[in-house]
Amino acid sequence: MRIATLALAAVIMGAGAAQAAGDALIIGNSRYGAVQSFFGAERVQAAGDRLRGAGIAVTEVSDADPRGMERAFADFVEGIEDGYAPLIVILAGAFQHGPSGAYLLPVQGDTVPGAAQVLTQAFPIDAALDVLAQRPGRSFLILGETSGDVPVGPYLQSGIGPLSAPQGVTVIRGLAPDVAAYAARDLTRPDVRLADVAARYELAVEGFTPPWQVVLREQDIDRTVAETPVAAESDSRAQQADDTAWRLAQQADSAEGYRTYLDGFSDGRHAAAARQRLSAIEAEPAYVERRREEALNLSRDARREIQRDLSILGYNTRGIDGIFGPGTRGAVKAWQTATGRNASGYLDTPQIRAIDEASRARAAELEAEAERRKAELEREDNRLWAQVRGSGDEQSLRRYLERFPDGLHATQARESLSRLEEQRAGNAALQDRRAWDRARDAGTEQAYRAYLSEQPDGAFVGQAEAQIAALRRAEQDARDDARAQAEEKALGLNPVATRLAEARLAQLGLSPGAVDGTFDQNTRRALREFQRTRGLPVSGYLDEQTVVRLLADGILGR
Repeated sequence: MRIATLALAAVIMGAGAAQAAGDALIIGNSRYGAVQSFFGAERVQAAGDRLRGAGIAVTEVSDADPRGMERAFADFVEGIEDGYAPLIVILAGAFQHGPSGAYLLPVQGDTVPGAAQVLTQAFPIDAALDVLAQRPGRSFLILGETSGDVPVGPYLQSGIGPLSAPQGVTVIRGLAPDVAAYAARDLTRPDVRLADVAARYELAVEGFTPPWQVVLREQDIDRTVAETPVAAESDSRAQQADDTAWRLAQQADSAEGYRTYLDGFSDGRHAAAARQRLSAIEAEPAYVERRREEALNLSRDARREIQRDLSILGYNTRGIDGIFGPGTRGAVKAWQTATGRNASGYLDTPQIRAIDEASRARAAELEAEAERRKAELEREDNRLWAQVRGSGDEQSLRRYLERFPDGLHATQARESLSRLEEQRAGNAALQDRRAWDRARDAGTEQAYRAYLSEQPDGAFVGQAEAQIAALRRAEQDARDDARAQAEEKALGLNPVATRLAEARLAQLGLSPGAVDGTFDQNTRRALREFQRTRGLPVSGYLDEQTVVRLLADGILGR
């Protein structure tokens, strides 16, 4: 590709004479079709400002089309200076990969690039790696993936995929919100071990990863942050006026504010960023709401709590993972519509507080409903058992156990059935008893049917028919258990979460056994009772509905 050729040519040519504390390239793409993701122009600017504050020469662009990415990369490569200062490349947006490598997708209005456009016009990560390989030990590629749903064409797969970093190049990768937070807060802190901050921001580090690796050293930082004078004093005053007008436009953060800046500084140093933000405001109806939410800097745990609250209120966020993707945005819009608010899909502090208060109230209602249902089930359990005691026959006992397998009187019912079977065996004729013993020892539907055929009037006919029905139910139960077990496994709960689930069941008086993170028969029985009293599908396994109800008072998942 042309970008790759340009990279190699520019590395060979070298750079100018002005010395910086390092060189950085930032490309942050966030708008693909109608999808607006987290890493937008303001995040690019924040990361760039921090790097510039450390004396690093920064080339940055956001929501760039193919030409914009190519031009930014060319400027970065041509500006690289000789020496051993760090080289940093930050790429954030939607990625796709195939056999030939991985690509950062361009932004092209409301259209989504097809496979051919991705392969010929997207930014190839290999081009950045080729440049970074020229400075082993001091080169860093930082990749942030957005959660936008960008269609994948043939020949390609979604995401960055596996990378093969050249010798001496460090690759840092993660979700775009986590990368943005790292770049804006800790990237420029000198002498901070990369392994420590990577764990804090849930980032993966690959390639050149010695335990002592840092991105910037103290000696890299230009504490004066002073650029070489290149203009007269009048130019300096004009630049100050430009910067002041830009700060005022940023504070207003409105279409009018950016137009005012452009009226006075159409060729100013911030003109490109002003036009970009003006276009974003005009193209995005919820721009103000999005900026307001991003200003909250919600942590991943805070986002999980909002998802939990929405789920309790009945809005499906499609997971409680701390990532505000299409599922969560849809749930927020549904809540806003239902409560008479502007359905922007973004939240502010009063709305977050309202969701939390509503979820607490709903959780209390759900618990009250569960108590009423539990009491109703116990009354029904006792009424049915009173009927069983009145009749005392085998059919009544079996009907009770079918309705309440974990009921208040289940143990007594099973003991009564055992005594009836012993009495029947004692009264049965020898031939009938032997036929029944053979069927019972085999324990299969075929064996019980053989008994019925051999002894159609035998003493154990009712028992045989009951066992056949039980075997069929057991087959269905096994299939249901397999599905429920797979659903529980897919939740990915860690041992801490399972212990907290057991603790919650114990607090509810459901006797789950030892609170040790291991789900045994007692835990499964307690889960079945919890699900039964709350009107949930009864399986004895955790699913998303059950977890949300266990989360109702905030114990699990915090």
